[in-house]
Amino acid sequence: MQVYEAPLRDMRFVIHELHQNDGFGNIEALAEFTPDLVDAVLEEAAKVATEVLLPLNRSGDIEGCTLENGVVRTPKGFKEAYEMFREGGWCALASDPEWGGQGLPETVNKMTEEMICSANLSFSLYPGLTHGATTAIEGYASDELKAFYLPKMVSGDWSGTMCLTEPHCGTDLGMLRTKAVPQGDDSYKLSGSKIFISAGEHDLTENIVHLVLARLPDAPEGVKGISLFIVPKYLPKDDGTPGPSNGVSVAAIEHKMGLKASATCQLNFDDSTGWLVGKPHKGMEAMFTMMNTERVSVGVQGLGVGEAAYQSAVWYAKDRLQGRSLSGVKNPKGPADPIIVHPDVRRMLMTMRAYNEGCRALGGWVSRALDAERYSTDPEVKQRAADFIALMTPVVKALFTDLGYENANLAVQVYGGHGYIAESGVEQYVRDGRIAMIYEGTNGIQALDLVGRKLPAHMGRNLRSFFHPVSQFIEANKDDEQFKPMIEALEKAFGALQLSTATIAQKGLKDPEEAGAAATDYLRLTGLVAMAFCFAQSALIARDKLAGGSDEAGFYKAKLTTAQFYFDRILPQATTAFLAIKAGKASMMALDAEAF
Repeated sequence: MQVYEAPLRDMRFVIHELHQNDGFGNIEALAEFTPDLVDAVLEEAAKVATEVLLPLNRSGDIEGCTLENGVVRTPKGFKEAYEMFREGGWCALASDPEWGGQGLPETVNKMTEEMICSANLSFSLYPGLTHGATTAIEGYASDELKAFYLPKMVSGDWSGTMCLTEPHCGTDLGMLRTKAVPQGDDSYKLSGSKIFISAGEHDLTENIVHLVLARLPDAPEGVKGISLFIVPKYLPKDDGTPGPSNGVSVAAIEHKMGLKASATCQLNFDDSTGWLVGKPHKGMEAMFTMMNTERVSVGVQGLGVGEAAYQSAVWYAKDRLQGRSLSGVKNPKGPADPIIVHPDVRRMLMTMRAYNEGCRALGGWVSRALDAERYSTDPEVKQRAADFIALMTPVVKALFTDLGYENANLAVQVYGGHGYIAESGVEQYVRDGRIAMIYEGTNGIQALDLVGRKLPAHMGRNLRSFFHPVSQFIEANKDDEQFKPMIEALEKAFGALQLSTATIAQKGLKDPEEAGAAATDYLRLTGLVAMAFCFAQSALIARDKLAGGSDEAGFYKAKLTTAQFYFDRILPQATTAFLAIKAGKASMMALDAEAF
């Protein structure tokens, strides 16, 4: 059974109580978004998620999308849900008011995204990709293109895609072959094929704006020869209404493991008219603006799936009667006790809970940095926020999706045999969540990005945005008697991260394969320490609230317990990651390829 109730109390904790001393707050441009207003937005988003989107999640998975005469039909109810979503202004939540957006902080937008992803991950991709596309257009397109396309995309009347992948190239975009030929005015004719295009064709909006990577005739080889183009499905008329077809056709929709209600298409561009976004041969710069935005959002997808899986597992563990408690009968009137009494079930539920709360807390910190980078008037704050975002974007994308998928698998395990049956609903979370570890750059690529680009950038400056606050927190709280073991555990894990950073820097300079071999473990170690830092702060806040006689004692006691579980049972993974990094590449790369 798919059960979901938006975790509003924990969201409010992250937004209003946690990270208040990170230096990313008190932004004058966001002063109008008071706590009361933020809470009201989150409450309305929760209603949309649970009342409109959740009921369509399983039915959409069963029905899927269909291709009929070149047109993709979304599952029953999706079109009506999207229209309600659009009319409610949810498409425009975090977009710039200049283009019709509401300009809400990313701290609020990312929490809203989480709720939508928990309720219906397939649905989330349609407005989510559009928001990413508007980011690239806003950052790099001409004023004329912005004025023409952004208002309709921000409102949700038109949707957007990103068209990168081709049949012969995925991660290595330098191999792409789609061509763009200048037409003597400001337009181009594009020809080529793209695959794996999420929301590439559907019946939710009146037009679809494709952002397409292609090569100009004089393009140099590799990624330095790629340009970015706006290519609408229908050529707009002068009044902005959709006109004739633009030579964009659907060859097929992919038959996927999950996300069946999201149309993933193979698209052909046949002399399709497009317009250049940004400078010639600089398309990757513009596209990565969109991809970096999407990578944080994909991390939130992992958290959304993980939260939905956790809640469904909790519901089942309280309802399913099997066996008796090892400490004595807990349900004497029944034939057995609910399985939530068993330690191994508690292990799984607490692991899921800790992963979700840790990711939400870390995601909230990164969201505050996103707001500071965009709106702060202090150059030092903007730079520190940009450094922190650069460092944490691959961590958020990879860690959150890894843990979300682990949560989905744990939910199936809690359900036992019933979890393996489709009618339970939890196996859908495994199938839906699996792709998040792959698209927008596989998690292995995120790890390589972290160690290969983000660590050495600016002589290690990105690291200081994270290392300094952790170090200062440890120093300020190491003598706290109640939490001394927790602070010491954080200090030990942080020390392992610092040593690992030095190890990778030293070995990687001599042998890039050493850095590559350490990358995935290093990313996990970074994420574990970041979440530990968030949990330690949460524990101190909860302790102080309880000491002050809070009328929400239950919430803060649970926060303390979850933090303690994280330090007892999850943070020790940091030692494993550290030892793996220390071991180096030798045994990993020793076997000849022919021996596999």
